[in-house]
Amino acid sequence: MLKDSKAFSSFSVNDASKVKDFYSDTLGLDVEQDDSMGMTMLHIHLSTGGEILVYPKGDAHEAASYTVLNFPVEDIDKAVEELVEKGVKFEHYDSDQMKTDDKGIARGGGDNPGPSVAWFKDPAGNVLSVMQ
Repeated sequence: MLKDSKAFSSFSVNDASKVKDFYSDTLGLDVEQDDSMGMTMLHIHLSTGGEILVYPKGDAHEAASYTVLNFPVEDIDKAVEELVEKGVKFEHYDSDQMKTDDKGIARGGGDNPGPSVAWFKDPAGNVLSVMQ
């Protein structure tokens, strides 16, 4: 039934204008602003051909406590360094389940069979990641 549907993901933010600048200027993504429904909504176009709808919830917005968007990269150290230069702050974790290094990267390999991942937040507090 939905196999051929052009599905897309969405998440909320508290300030679409601020978030638009972050996704377009800081992250370098193709972002289209849509004001046709009486509110500012954003369409983030991904290189995979997919799209994400970002919609405002104002004071009712609650940031996602999980990763809403993952960006696979070939060189995580380079990606983190470039994002830090643009003002992005990476999350740091130090628990039994998750440890990050001084750059904010949880390194894959060894005792951690998963990929190397570094998490950061958009201006609305939603969690994003780069992963290798």
